[in-house]
Amino acid sequence: MFSLEIECDPDDRDLLIADLWDHQSAGIVELSNSRVRAFFEDSTDASELLLLFPGSKMRREEDRDWVQSARDLLQPMTVGARFFLVPEWRDDPTPAGRFRIVVNPGMAFGTGVHETTQLCLEALEDFVKPGATVLDVGTGSGILAQAATLLGAGKVYACDTDPVAVEIAKSGFVGSVDAVASASINLLVANISPETNVRIAADLVRVLRPGGILLASGLELAEVELVKAALPAAREVRTKGNWALIVTSTY
Repeated sequence: MFSLEIECDPDDRDLLIADLWDHQSAGIVELSNSRVRAFFEDSTDASELLLLFPGSKMRREEDRDWVQSARDLLQPMTVGARFFLVPEWRDDPTPAGRFRIVVNPGMAFGTGVHETTQLCLEALEDFVKPGATVLDVGTGSGILAQAATLLGAGKVYACDTDPVAVEIAKSGFVGSVDAVASASINLLVANISPETNVRIAADLVRVLRPGGILLASGLELAEVELVKAALPAAREVRTKGNWALIVTSTY
């Protein structure tokens, strides 16, 4: 067996993962939001893959069950005060008082393991109000939209420019925030790349109702000031490890 380590733009990661599955990957590990490792059986044409994924790094792997090893990396976990995230192949009981969210790692970004997803889930606990209208921009696996629904939001919309992600999430529409009506959203969460946060900042603010809350994440600490400069004054910046979430609002 061999593996390829591939770097990608965070916005293209879901498409890359889907493409790797299409090319008969035996298992995929998300090393970060911009780097994945895909495993292949020796019967796969490595030279063809290297042409398809230029710049990837190939290495030989020891003889063991890498699919199971990849699964073993993701254990059931609690996030924040309300959530219990469980891989789809586990049947662990849900702790009392927590919402159960079943995740399918590797198919789209947003399994709960990444710090930015955890930051967003914890912030949703604090800012989702009963009956609120919520928009999840760049929904990926749909975990944040699902969390908002569980927390009592009235209407939850989700969008992603990747059709594969929308299909996996089983909710939302293919597109972005520019398709959403102005002043229609109480709470917006955008766990996307810093560059995209900046590029669509005007639309992120435009769709918020007066007093609406924007949760912007997907950024490393060094990128916070770049994103803050494109948004209304931040109410607070939350951090976890080397990652950050900006809380801002309209007035």
